[in-house]
Amino acid sequence: MSKVRVLVGTRKGAFILTSDGKREKWDVSGPHFSGWEIYHMKGSPADPNRLYASQTSGWFGQIIQRSNDGGKTWHQPGTPPGEPTTTPEGMPKGESNKFVYDTTSETGKPLTTHQFYDGTQHPWEFKRVWHLEPSLTDPGTVYAGVEDAAIFRTTDGGKTWHELAGLRGHGTGPKWQPGAGGMCLHTILLDPSVPGRMFIAISAAGAFRSDDAGKTWKPINRGLKSQYIPDPNAEVGHCVHRIALHRSRPNVLFMQKHWDVMRSDDAGDNWHEVSGNLPTDFGFPIDVHAHEPETIYVVPIKSDGEHFPPEGKLRVYRSRTGGNEWEALTKGLPQRDCYVNVLRDAMAVDSLDKCGIYFGTTGGQVYASADAGDSWAPIVRDLPAVLSVEVQTLP
Repeated sequence: MSKVRVLVGTRKGAFILTSDGKREKWDVSGPHFSGWEIYHMKGSPADPNRLYASQTSGWFGQIIQRSNDGGKTWHQPGTPPGEPTTTPEGMPKGESNKFVYDTTSETGKPLTTHQFYDGTQHPWEFKRVWHLEPSLTDPGTVYAGVEDAAIFRTTDGGKTWHELAGLRGHGTGPKWQPGAGGMCLHTILLDPSVPGRMFIAISAAGAFRSDDAGKTWKPINRGLKSQYIPDPNAEVGHCVHRIALHRSRPNVLFMQKHWDVMRSDDAGDNWHEVSGNLPTDFGFPIDVHAHEPETIYVVPIKSDGEHFPPEGKLRVYRSRTGGNEWEALTKGLPQRDCYVNVLRDAMAVDSLDKCGIYFGTTGGQVYASADAGDSWAPIVRDLPAVLSVEVQTLP
């Protein structure tokens, strides 16, 4: 029988939840990296035992951790296994912490600052790794989305990282703005059918596509409208919270934007709104059913100023029509006095026959549905605030 491994990153460590294919009883391992923020943790599609984690501290900086045994043991790439990954003072050791921006744009001019709407110039600073996206075919290759917004790649299992500088070097780079959570590159999608094609999203610049493995990039924001920027129809400047696709149909993209749920049927070249009858079209995560490419899930919250569910009722909304027509999924979820949030990387799906849906909350609960969202149950409670949830389906 297949197994499921749920990787949970929180404000104070990482947790690994495992179950058999019935998904009724769960074993909990953790906290790993206790006390550290784990912004994201993800497994390699090419090797189920290879996991990567982004470990961050406001005091000690950024460390990438790697496990070769499904999370039983971890080490920092570039540091011999078994040796401490930090100095006695707690500072990170080894090469895996070396994320260095390339300061030259595609025009050959230094790219060291970006300009806010008020005209002030701000330096580009490396702050943390928000998202790790392992290669579909090579367990040693991983892409990293960071703040301030840039994309890096390792080909040696996380030991060394190199910026794909064509993204920031795109002519719009100096115009990118930070969202409320920072100027973060938080989403990376790899197209399984077109070698070298990838999609990324930045808050608050928008979505971009590369068709040549990250050498050059194209903004893909046509159709997005953002009320609070100088030009609501601008090429860049839109606050995209998350994008998702289905492996069988990667030209179709779904987006949860800062207000509006959007859809593209042409690999991002054009977008149209599919918010339909949602109670509010503000939220952070969006995901797609593993076997039904027209079935999508979102978790609406009240507004950009009130990050909690409308009416204090935690509801996942499902559309079986690719948007516009939405149904509330409430069975097993709290329907009164619930004021948690679900962050952009905190929803995932498994690939079992009855697709499982998972999400974590800022209240420390991780909920699972083994029937595509019809009913829910908490599989763990009282964790630190959940930042990310990823799922592996194991043989």
